[in-house]
Amino acid sequence: MDLRLPALRSLRRPRRLTAAAAAVVVLAGAGTWTAALASEDTRTVRVSDQVMAVDGVRLDTSYVTPADGGRHPAVLLAHGFGGSKQDMRRQAEDLARDGYAVLTWSARGFGRSTGKIGLNDPKGEVADVSRLIDWLAKRPEVQLDKPGDPRVGMAGGSYGGAISLLTAGYDHRVDAIAPAITYWNLADALFPNGVFKKLWAGVFVNTGGGCARFKPALCRMYERVAESGIPDPAARKLLEERSPSAVGDRIKVPTLLVQGQTDSLFPLGQADAAAKAIRANGAPVDVDWIAGGHDGGDMETSRVEARVRAWFDRYLKGDKATDTGPAFRITRTGGIDSTDGTAQLRGASAAAYPGLHDHPRAIPLTGGTQHIANPAGATPPGVSALPGLGGSGGLSQLSALGVGVSLDFPGQYAKFDSAPLTRDLQITGAPTATVHIASTRDDAVLFGKVYDVGPDGTRQVLPAQLVAPFRVTGAKAGKDVTVTLPAIDHEVQKGHRLRLVLASTDLGYASPAAPATYTVSLKGDLSVPTAPAVSTAAAPLPAWVWWLPAAGAVAALALLLTARRRTAAPAPDPELAEVPLVIEGLSKRYAGATDRYAVRDLSFRVEKGQVLGLLGPNGAGKTTTLRMLMGLIRPDEGEIRVFGHAVRPGASVLSRVGAFVEGAGFLPHLSGRENLELYWRATGRPPEDAHLDEALEIAGLGDALARAVRTYSQGMRQRLAIAQAMLGLPDLLILDEPTNGLDPPQIREMREVMIRYAADGRTVIVSSHLLAEVEQSCTHLVVMDRGRLVQAGPVREIVGSGDTLLVGTALPVEEPVAEKVGALPGVASAVRTDDGLLVRLAPGGTAERLVVELVRLEVPVASVGPHRRLEDAFLTLIGGSA
Repeated sequence: MDLRLPALRSLRRPRRLTAAAAAVVVLAGAGTWTAALASEDTRTVRVSDQVMAVDGVRLDTSYVTPADGGRHPAVLLAHGFGGSKQDMRRQAEDLARDGYAVLTWSARGFGRSTGKIGLNDPKGEVADVSRLIDWLAKRPEVQLDKPGDPRVGMAGGSYGGAISLLTAGYDHRVDAIAPAITYWNLADALFPNGVFKKLWAGVFVNTGGGCARFKPALCRMYERVAESGIPDPAARKLLEERSPSAVGDRIKVPTLLVQGQTDSLFPLGQADAAAKAIRANGAPVDVDWIAGGHDGGDMETSRVEARVRAWFDRYLKGDKATDTGPAFRITRTGGIDSTDGTAQLRGASAAAYPGLHDHPRAIPLTGGTQHIANPAGATPPGVSALPGLGGSGGLSQLSALGVGVSLDFPGQYAKFDSAPLTRDLQITGAPTATVHIASTRDDAVLFGKVYDVGPDGTRQVLPAQLVAPFRVTGAKAGKDVTVTLPAIDHEVQKGHRLRLVLASTDLGYASPAAPATYTVSLKGDLSVPTAPAVSTAAAPLPAWVWWLPAAGAVAALALLLTARRRTAAPAPDPELAEVPLVIEGLSKRYAGATDRYAVRDLSFRVEKGQVLGLLGPNGAGKTTTLRMLMGLIRPDEGEIRVFGHAVRPGASVLSRVGAFVEGAGFLPHLSGRENLELYWRATGRPPEDAHLDEALEIAGLGDALARAVRTYSQGMRQRLAIAQAMLGLPDLLILDEPTNGLDPPQIREMREVMIRYAADGRTVIVSSHLLAEVEQSCTHLVVMDRGRLVQAGPVREIVGSGDTLLVGTALPVEEPVAEKVGALPGVASAVRTDDGLLVRLAPGGTAERLVVELVRLEVPVASVGPHRRLEDAFLTLIGGSA
């Protein structure tokens, strides 16, 4: 199928894109429809995977539509930086079930798409999206506003959020957008106030696969700025051209902005600038501050996706009755859940977005003129946020729980304190302060931050681990500078103090290498925004409040008479006392769903000495299963028994379980041993129970234990995290993706660690996507798909299954041919591989009959034999959907 489409005539301002004409050519997979059914939802969707030629590159796409026919609004789902279209598969299928035609794609340079990474270049990635909209306009499943103009919305996070904003500015056919945790001005994000955000910039480049994977101009710019440490005007211009702010006056569609509070990469100020610009164009704009972000925390995925769906229901389907939520919503931390130690979240809202400086309150500060040093080489640097330590172990999450982990070196910072507060203070927005800066050199770089300091003065918390860098040029003569501090939402309790700190260094940023002395003094009060209109709505008292006391009395009497305690855990099963893990009939529904399951009727058993691999594609339910196993969430049905004891949040048997999930947040200035000792002391258990030396011997860190963690390689950090999970030598060790980010030698070392640990009769459960590694390190496997058990047993049995044949072919097999083979009598499934086809025979099928049929279909058969790779077995078991 050859779809030749007009390139630019549908764009609002076509002169910004240089191509005169373009064509979208479907290169592979055209018309190859397959029915897909996820979880227990009975509404089927149809999926088509296609590679399209667009303006000289190949884009790998997936098109997901409702199976009921008819025309539907379209949604383009864009992935984050370093990801691919596969990251959006589940959300695409969910939207398709709700009546949308959804197109996802891997951006240039990611996944299976070709081309160089252009950081959402208007002439590259943005033009690609317009070509995809052209393609949607030709699809019979897509609702049209007029010929060539489909009804279409866009959503995505981070990199995908920016392309949503940019496309809305360049292509008038976009009707609604829902960007999340993204940037408005990429130059401001990576060069805030003229300071180079070096750690995040390095993460960007490495996540993209290295400088050579980017367009040459971007690579040269990065190398130039990384070497000098100073962003130059040409660098700013290059990034601003790729920023939504460049077309801010042209984004005039309903916009839902979701931004993260724990985000040192794209902080709340980026969404604030976007909201102001788009609202000035007359478009509806809602703002939602979530608990998570690029530095970790809770991403509130289910709630956010539900709100995005409601946004599209209103502005794409035209359902005016749909409640899209408040104009401004924020997630606040409301204490700690005693069952699993996580922060409890509650929502607050306002009828209008207050911005970042609403209802400021002046807080007087004390502290005279102070002299601070910028050390030679800006070393040692202070520590605030650490890119790469996100997730549940991230520094921002610790901050949300009231644990201060920031580090400022004596002599390298000035501090100014308030008096103890006489009442609670809710800060919502960006505080500001005016200070006078003088320097022994012309150029000065400082980092402003506001701490919440406890009554005793020793405990201080940096909200969300955020700092505000700023550069002062001409500082020798002295300058008054108004510093806008990071936007936060944080409650300071009565009796606490606010502390303004101006530091000379920060690990995440580039500071001048030349030594200097800065002189700092205050020029006024600290101005703190309070946004009083933002509040949690009080719910009306429901009817049950009136009859609950009487019903409670009756229920209490019934419990006394029957001597039953419904909350009591089941008694231990003595027959399972030596069995590490038994899971029976385990089910867990998605939040708010009655018939959609993350895990459904799962049962398996793990014995002592086994290294069990838990396998499955994204969305298979592996992580949910592990979280239930660790007592972090409760199952809806079924039970988990560890050594005969039922697992419940806080169950004592969990002391026999060690876990490594999403890495660990170590203090970089402490040694490996000091980090482990500090962690064990925090558990409150006796030092002799740690078995520290045994765990370290198994982990194999050697002399590195005495070195600061900041000197560790990624492989050493991973092994230190494994050692932390091994403390106490738990009988059952759970490892979730322990080899992420490791090179082949480090992966081999990690394999040896797991095998050594299980050698003494202990048990290891490892979840990993590296199938070849699992095949070498695991003794047994559990394969899951869409929440259900597909197969369990020894690795050798699963790999050596006799009903699967590897058909080698002289030429690659096209997808339509593979589908025909899969439909043959005696064939259960057929999946394309690099070398031919992987065919699973149905009962009664034979290799001889298969060869006859392949010859009839003119498949160039070169060889036929049993397969011997776990990867092949895995693809066969899950039908190639990984």
